[in-house]
Amino acid sequence: MALRRPVRQITDGGLSDARSAAIAMADPTSGPSASVAAIPKAELHVHLEGTAKPELVQRLAARNGLALPSGLLHDHETFAWRDFPDFLKTYDLAASAIRTAQDYRDVVLTYLSDCAAEGAVYVELIASPDHARAVGLTEEEHRAGIFQGIDDARAAHEIEGRVLVSVVRHLGVEAAERTAAEAAAMAHPYVVGFNMAGDEAGFPPPPFTRAFEIAHDAGLGCTVHAGEHAGPESVRQALALPGVTRLSHGVRAVEEPELVRRLADGGIALEVCPTSNVALGVYPDYAAHPFGALRAAGVAVTLGSDDPPYFGASIGGEYGVAAEHFGLDDAALLELTRTALRASFADDDLKQELLERVRSAADGVPCEKGA
Repeated sequence: MALRRPVRQITDGGLSDARSAAIAMADPTSGPSASVAAIPKAELHVHLEGTAKPELVQRLAARNGLALPSGLLHDHETFAWRDFPDFLKTYDLAASAIRTAQDYRDVVLTYLSDCAAEGAVYVELIASPDHARAVGLTEEEHRAGIFQGIDDARAAHEIEGRVLVSVVRHLGVEAAERTAAEAAAMAHPYVVGFNMAGDEAGFPPPPFTRAFEIAHDAGLGCTVHAGEHAGPESVRQALALPGVTRLSHGVRAVEEPELVRRLADGGIALEVCPTSNVALGVYPDYAAHPFGALRAAGVAVTLGSDDPPYFGASIGGEYGVAAEHFGLDDAALLELTRTALRASFADDDLKQELLERVRSAADGVPCEKGA
């Protein structure tokens, strides 16, 4: 099953106005400040399978002897999802082209290379053992490819990647607990976190408490999709799960001021994906998006691209959106990166190393707060 659940139709087999606007914003140098491209960036929310662009999916399919179905792509350049069923089908069909450890290595290396070209220094990849299992890969093979991609990207571009193991809530509690136990038993320095995605509205957090206990007890950082397609109650329930210090999306907490205060006072970081939220109809446009209101209320906010090629997004593009639509200057963008690095599940030594890189790159740029 795909990890995401869109709510708004993409009309006429083409691109909606919101999706077209998202694609237009994908250039990280767009917006009021050309220096956005030079800002060091960090990303805490992107689905690994959802990073593969149509060109890469076609190349992997050819390498694996697979014929991609007609209708998967629009003009061979864009994923042709239109509505909820189409998105699920498109995501899963595209992900099914990733068949081998080498494929996973290529997907990871390609994405991290793209991020590095936009100035990113750190990325946490949300990886789905269920997708790998569906094409017959063992978790050892799955991880081997991901880890090789991380190593190769570091060697080529000095970017650091880490992995969050994700469970799919609509596959059930038993499957989530099995995946959590597997992650706990296969400790690795690159595997730093645990996430839960899937049908947020249909599968609320409480039954998954044991899965999060297993992950938290194993020392994994915990985050969970909430407050996107379900409302503030999903945020409250997510915060009750063991070990949760971040929320994937979480933006609909803005509907309850007391909940916003709880996030701010508790230092709960939000992995905010504005372009995804607009493209999927969570908000009608960037002007209606609560990023600015949450930030003004003292909530720790970060930026993520979610499933980049499906929405015309990129991490550089999201920083561009923050500058263009939310009015953030260079100092504020630098503080977003610091916030993301502090909220990351990286080990303390790596955090300090990356924060020092940001300090060095920020020389001469006034900052809102010290690192």
